[in-house]
Amino acid sequence: MVIKMDNVPSTTKHQLDELDARLLLLLTDEPRLGVLECSRRLGVARGTAQARLDRLRDRGVLAGFPPDLDLAAMGYGLTAFAMLEIAQGQRHEVSRQLAAIDEVCEVHATTGQGDLFVRMVARSNADLQRVIDEVVGVPGVRRTSTSIALSTPVPPRVRPLLERVLGTSGA
Repeated sequence: MVIKMDNVPSTTKHQLDELDARLLLLLTDEPRLGVLECSRRLGVARGTAQARLDRLRDRGVLAGFPPDLDLAAMGYGLTAFAMLEIAQGQRHEVSRQLAAIDEVCEVHATTGQGDLFVRMVARSNADLQRVIDEVVGVPGVRRTSTSIALSTPVPPRVRPLLERVLGTSGA
């Protein structure tokens, strides 16, 4: 969601300050902390911490606190990525139908060779074939190219971006 602000360059609309970054780093490391404990650790009033969290949520920076799940431990040890080519004008409908496939974890609209980049999980190679068949069966999907992830050397992360705000590196 883009929030329009008069006379504010788009690059400064969503800038984080040092307190925002410190608060988000704290919650990145310990997402179950309450507002009171966050305020204590940051040395600010509880109301300040709550106001910052509310503002970050309202701006869409803080989307929520989902648990960090290990899908392999849940039985989904196979991760694959598929580049889909779809019929023109079908992005919304194809995306809606992909969202109905439980094993589809993410879908990104992209530029370049393909139209949609899909992350999916499966229990085995045979299960992955079933999931791919479901994806290919979505009306509007013209072609797919799928790759299996062998490992995740860099997992999803935001820490380096928050540390940049603080002027620190990896510490």
